[in-house]
Amino acid sequence: MDQREFDQKLKQALPKAVLLYGENDYLFDFYLNFYRDKTDAKESMLTLYFDEWNFDQAKGFLSQTSLFGGTNLLVTKHDKKIPKKELDYLIGLANKNPDNYFLYLYHGSANDAKSMQTSFADKNGGVWVRFFEPNPAESIAALQQKAQNIRLDIDHYALQHLMMILNNNLALCMNELDKLAILEMKVTSKDIDRLVYSTSPLATEQLLIDLFNKKPITTTISKLLDLGEDEASLLRATQYFVTQIFLFHAYIKLHGHVDSAAILGYKLPKPIEDQKAQLALRVKSASLLKIFEHLLESEIGLKKASSVQKEVLLYGIFIKLQSYL
Repeated sequence: MDQREFDQKLKQALPKAVLLYGENDYLFDFYLNFYRDKTDAKESMLTLYFDEWNFDQAKGFLSQTSLFGGTNLLVTKHDKKIPKKELDYLIGLANKNPDNYFLYLYHGSANDAKSMQTSFADKNGGVWVRFFEPNPAESIAALQQKAQNIRLDIDHYALQHLMMILNNNLALCMNELDKLAILEMKVTSKDIDRLVYSTSPLATEQLLIDLFNKKPITTTISKLLDLGEDEASLLRATQYFVTQIFLFHAYIKLHGHVDSAAILGYKLPKPIEDQKAQLALRVKSASLLKIFEHLLESEIGLKKASSVQKEVLLYGIFIKLQSYL
C-alpha cells in the first residue's frame, strides 16, 4: 500500500507488524517516531540495526512480558532480507501479545522487499508500505507545515534554497528547520547560506556511485555546479573515488574478501563498505586502467580550457568515463 492508505489504517488502529521500504528517509523516521510515541515505548523498545540484527534476541524480546510493564516495540533497520521463516515467526509473536509491535525498516532493493510482502499480508496481521521520493512541491509543502508547527518565519524561496543546498534531502531539511527556529527571527536565504552546511560533498559521492552504476548523471552534475562546486574539484573528487575503487578491487582480488580498515586505514560503515566492494567487483582491471588514463588526460585538458569551455568539457569527461564501465 502507499502512504495515504497507511495513514488511513493508522486512524483505525496500529498494525501489529509493519514493513516499510522505499526512497524516503524522512518518512522512515517519521513513522518510527509515530509508533514510539503512540505505544509509549521509548524506554521499552529494542532496536536492532544492520549488523546488530540477531534473530534469537528479537525472538526473546517479543516472547517476554515487557520489563517496564509497557509495550514491546521491536524496530529493525536492515539492507538485507530477514529469512521468511524468521520473519513469519516474529510477525506471529507480534500478533500473539496485545503489547507487542514489530517495525521492519527495510533499506534494500524494492524487488527483495516485494518478496517479503506476503509475510506482511493483512491475513497475517501485518502491513507493508512503500514510500517514494517526494517531488519538490511535496517537500516544500511538508517543510511549510513543519515551519508553521514550530512557529518559524521562513518564506517559500528560502525553503527552496534550503532544499537545494541540502540536495533535496527532506530529513536533513526538517532537522535544519528545528535549528533555525532557535533564532526566533525571520529566516532568509542569506541566513541559510550563513548557517547551514551544504551537503555537496555527499551529493558528489552519490554522483560517483551513480556513475559506476551507469545511471543518469547530468542532472546531478548541473545541481552540484549550481551549489558552487567547480569543475576542478569535481574532477579531483572523481580521481579520489576511482583510486578507492581500485584499492578495493586489488585487495579483493588478492585476499578474496573486503576489509576497509586494511584498505583505507579506517573502518567504513558496513553498508558503505559493501557498496564500494560491489562497485569494485563489477569493474574490470582493464577498464580501471582506461579510466585512470582518461582522468589524467582530462585534468590537463581542463586546466588548459577557458572558463567558458570548462563546464561543457566536464560533461564530456563524465560521459566518456561512463562508457568505460
